Amino acid sequence: MPLSLFTGTSNPALAAAIAAGLGVNLGRAEVSRFPDGELRVELHETVRGHDVYLVQPTSPPAEEHLFVLLLLADACKRAGALSLTAVVPYFGYARQDRRAQGRQPVAARLVADMLATAGFGRVVALDLHNRAMEGIFGVPLEHASAVPALVEAIREAHPGRWCRRSLRPRGDQARRALRAPARPADGPRPQEARERRRGAGARHHGRGRRALTHPRR
Repeated sequence: MPLSLFTGTSNPALAAAIAAGLGVNLGRAEVSRFPDGELRVELHETVRGHDVYLVQPTSPPAEEHLFVLLLLADACKRAGALSLTAVVPYFGYARQDRRAQGRQPVAARLVADMLATAGFGRVVALDLHNRAMEGIFGVPLEHASAVPALVEAIREAHPGRWCRRSLRPRGDQARRALRAPARPADGPRPQEARERRRGAGARHHGRGRRALTHPRR
């Protein structure tokens, strides 16, 4: 089944890197504006019968990038695409997944409904604000994390160092990924260092107790 990969105006470099990694060509699409400022989208190749993936983070300006994603989806659907998948590494409005106070919208649910109405059958997102957001989507959500890849890149750039600081998003996966290597190049293992400190503290405590129970005469 043919696969097509398109992107909007949010992060073309990321989409090009994904296409290169998959060994496919990035689809040709044009995003422009009418004189009155309205967004205009046009595909320049066929997608009939294709599985189409649209890579478009909804980073700031979130409204513009979100609407470009919706227009691309509608264009692909009307051009005969077999399926549509939204790849949204940065999911705008994800923080508004509940009402903190009365008379507030649940913007994340509204965006999820808009994506489903536009024709997407699946959404791929990275490191959402809340993993429970899967429940607000009417279509399957693939929630992945970029933390392991980021940590690996940091370790390759700084070999021999330990990653001591935690990166967001917090959670078990981030803590596991940020766990220090077994040991630095020229030092003891972390577990050995802890045991040595614990042993030194116990010996010091023991000497203090002996000095109190058996005072010198």
